[in-house]
Amino acid sequence: MSRVLVTGGAGFIPSNLIRHLLEHTAHEVISLDALTYAGNLENLADVLSHPRLEFVHGDIRDAGLVCELVSGVEVIVNAAAESHVEKSIDEGASEFVTTNVEGTQILLDAIRETPVERFLLVSSSEVYGTAERDPMDEAHPLNPRSPYAGTKAGGDRLAYSYWVTYGLPIAIVRPFNNYGPRQHPEKVVPRFITQALDGEALTIHGDGSASRDWLHVDDTATAIESLIEAPLEAIAGEAINVATGRDLTVSEIAARVLEAVGNPHATTAHVGERPGQVARHIGSTEKLARVTGWRASVEFEEGLERTVAWYRENEAWWRGVLGRDRVSSS
Repeated sequence: MSRVLVTGGAGFIPSNLIRHLLEHTAHEVISLDALTYAGNLENLADVLSHPRLEFVHGDIRDAGLVCELVSGVEVIVNAAAESHVEKSIDEGASEFVTTNVEGTQILLDAIRETPVERFLLVSSSEVYGTAERDPMDEAHPLNPRSPYAGTKAGGDRLAYSYWVTYGLPIAIVRPFNNYGPRQHPEKVVPRFITQALDGEALTIHGDGSASRDWLHVDDTATAIESLIEAPLEAIAGEAINVATGRDLTVSEIAARVLEAVGNPHATTAHVGERPGQVARHIGSTEKLARVTGWRASVEFEEGLERTVAWYRENEAWWRGVLGRDRVSSS
């Protein structure tokens, strides 16, 4: 059993990871989150009283707080991030740089002073840009196509440099396109689902031919758990994809959502291309399978069915998130 610090713990992927660790391991968890755009304490509402979870409202850019928390844990999963592609383009990259790069640096400096057993940086497949070959392995060139992706690449390579320079116990996790419960409704799968539930047109940016490797968040949680448990010598200094090795186009996703939701009034509508988007992503799964034996287990049809059911049953949650964002941007 370890004490695990999960930064960004009220966000989509980390809140699902925390729930998984509490349900399927004996680890104690500290969740740190600043509760900004992507962080929503409701994502942890059902586990906040769990005896093995401590929630701390704070920012990874607060060096004093970070050093205090690091001194009490053995494992760190840094999943804190500003993660909105369009926001990074339209509103500037400052918050993305300070959180995704400088926040990572603060954590890395903290573990130089107070050693931990391992540090997992949750990076992103966005660092690769559009696929130059497929499947995309970890040696694929890094060609980020938005300020968001650029800052994720910056944090990714900064973490690697601390492994090279200081020998710190660091591994970098690059998940591909996640979907599932508690994902912000501006992301494509929950956006399609909520539009379909409301009988609205599903807005497809561009011609819909862009493809992604779609990964259910439960699979991401089990993948990260496998890296927490893996022998350190097998993962130290490595960048490791978390992917399915299969892709679907955005148009195919829209069609499957319409079928799954079953609202006869919902249709599709093509709108302008979004800036900063990649044309194709499909990840190689071989390294993670070789290191830990992990393979994705949730087929897309099953994952989509579960995700649609969650959004159908949690209408107040996603309407509340959309309402909060409208107020904060007005």
